[in-house]
Amino acid sequence: MVSISRFLILRFVAIVIGIFFGTGLFAQGRYWVYLADKEGVKFNPYQYFDKKAIERRIKNGISLFDTTDFPLRQDYVSNIEQITGSINCELRWFNALSITANKDQIDKIRQLQYVKEVSEIEPGQFVTTGIFDTILQTEDLDLLDKQITRLQGELFGQYSFTGSGIRIAVFDAGFPSVDTNPAFAHLQKNGRIIATWDFARKKPFVYAYNPHGTMVLSCITGIIKGKKIGLATDAEFLLARTEIERENYAEEEYWLEAVEWADKNGADIINSSLGYTHERYYTFEMDGHTSLVSKAANMAARKGILVINAMGNDGNRDWKIMATPADADSVLSVGAISPYTDFHANFSSFGPTANFKMKPNVVAFGQLIVASTDKLEKVKGTSFAAPLITGFAACAWQIMPYLTNMQLFENIQESGHLFPYYDYAHGFGVPQASFFINNGNVLKMESTFEFLHEKDSIFIKVDKKYIDKQFFQKSNYLYYHIENNKNYLDEYWLVDVFNEKAAAIALKDYPNGVVLQAHYKGFTNSYRIK
Repeated sequence: MVSISRFLILRFVAIVIGIFFGTGLFAQGRYWVYLADKEGVKFNPYQYFDKKAIERRIKNGISLFDTTDFPLRQDYVSNIEQITGSINCELRWFNALSITANKDQIDKIRQLQYVKEVSEIEPGQFVTTGIFDTILQTEDLDLLDKQITRLQGELFGQYSFTGSGIRIAVFDAGFPSVDTNPAFAHLQKNGRIIATWDFARKKPFVYAYNPHGTMVLSCITGIIKGKKIGLATDAEFLLARTEIERENYAEEEYWLEAVEWADKNGADIINSSLGYTHERYYTFEMDGHTSLVSKAANMAARKGILVINAMGNDGNRDWKIMATPADADSVLSVGAISPYTDFHANFSSFGPTANFKMKPNVVAFGQLIVASTDKLEKVKGTSFAAPLITGFAACAWQIMPYLTNMQLFENIQESGHLFPYYDYAHGFGVPQASFFINNGNVLKMESTFEFLHEKDSIFIKVDKKYIDKQFFQKSNYLYYHIENNKNYLDEYWLVDVFNEKAAAIALKDYPNGVVLQAHYKGFTNSYRIK
């Protein structure tokens, strides 16, 4: 009887605590508060920005007095802080701040005349995408060469293009051993790490925590015993820790703070192997402008920064499509191919965006060798494909420094081995260094196939002299798709060619006006169905 009474008392206490601290008066949530103006705020760009950030703005014709760069009105911030007791972070670009508050506090804040909007921050998790395999076989070490040569990266080396003069910000979960690891000795020796910041702990030390960032960085710039892991060995770096283990709210804030920090500190390129999916959003919200990080990524692009983001590793899961901010229009989104088949890696997330914009933009190997804290590791994930492309982009920009970020974006797409063909698994394919070495001049390929209209079908007939012949790839892959009248793909395929009539399209299955496009061994052609 005593134990039952004690149980009832404890249950009553639990209910009371739940009422007051779980769902009632004292229940707290996290919110974005958007302010109405920055009237009267003073801003000196020459004190705020790094010299490279100013040079980037001048190059791109961007005002040094853009109000998005102005700080928030501190009287507004102080008043809100008095109500809540603390501020989580401030965002200049969106004139917003993150707060933790209960219902009464939020009601008071909503009544402030200088508060434009208040929106609740739903729980979510920023995730890095990568799977580690520490057992290396002899043949795996060949990937050190292949992950570079598949991009024709050796051409950059032959002409001494190493990303010199390009500053790259890397957002990740930590960079343990980067300050001591031989794979990054060239960065330490030459003072290539310009700034670091841990947005979780609010201090400059980032050389601890999750090794994912170390691995990602090695894919951009690492060197092991004279062998390049990544291509941009002479670039400069800004290292930002923006992710912590199983954090429900803060990582989006860290990413948003980091993108402003990267801009301020003169980043030319941002590499982000992070993304939000089902724990925060629905698939229909992957439209490039719903999430705050996609808006911030597009804003960074408008400020002259090339933003490169991994597509995500949900290709073989229920989610399937890319994570945000890879959905943003101005983000160069990178998918993965297998080094063993040279086509889509099954884990790599698919496009298109929810509003049918093409993603991914390009692809690279998603299984490769990286430097970890004390050894080489074999890893897979779009997390590692993206930094390969980041190193590639830095070298390409060194060759063509007159390009704007979005011109470089377009050139990287055009350098893809499938261009102008694309699909939602491979984008425009693997970027090729020869495109930039040759100043964008591409050797025009002779026809490798033709379209044949026979009765109720269209056949793709491959010239037999190109079958079983090694050219761009290991196998005889024919890519083809159907593009509808709204300019997005209804279907796409990849087949291994064994005979001349490699593929057939039944006309009855498609309305007039759709376009059949195909790519085979460097040649692309289209056929409009009438």
